[in-house]
Amino acid sequence: MQFPDELLYSTGHEWILVENGMGKVGLTDYAEQMLGDVVYVEMPEIGTEVTKGEAFGVVESVKAASDIYAPVSGEVTGINEDLGEHPEHINRSPYELGWIIKVKISNKADLDDLMDRKKYQEYILKETNG
Repeated sequence: MQFPDELLYSTGHEWILVENGMGKVGLTDYAEQMLGDVVYVEMPEIGTEVTKGEAFGVVESVKAASDIYAPVSGEVTGINEDLGEHPEHINRSPYELGWIIKVKISNKADLDDLMDRKKYQEYILKETNG
């Protein structure tokens, strides 16, 4: 599994790449492996306000449907339209082609609750080993 250093991670297994007050959000490599083959992604419209910790979309796989939670609050400024025809990007390239939304972060303090790579890996170990 990959855990890029430049990302922050949530307990819901979402990642965010922060640049200049903007965040690009997706599902982690761990999440996509647990889901299995992704077949559909429901995303919000541009301009939608998302709230940290609340669902903003749904990802469906051959195994299950799961909510996608916002790691930060803010306004959706972009969606990955390629996922409409290629939801498998989440499985094949979760950190590059498989991003889901872009958000203008409204509260930078939201980032303080997220984990770096090392803490996220430790979190997964605790979660999988009980």
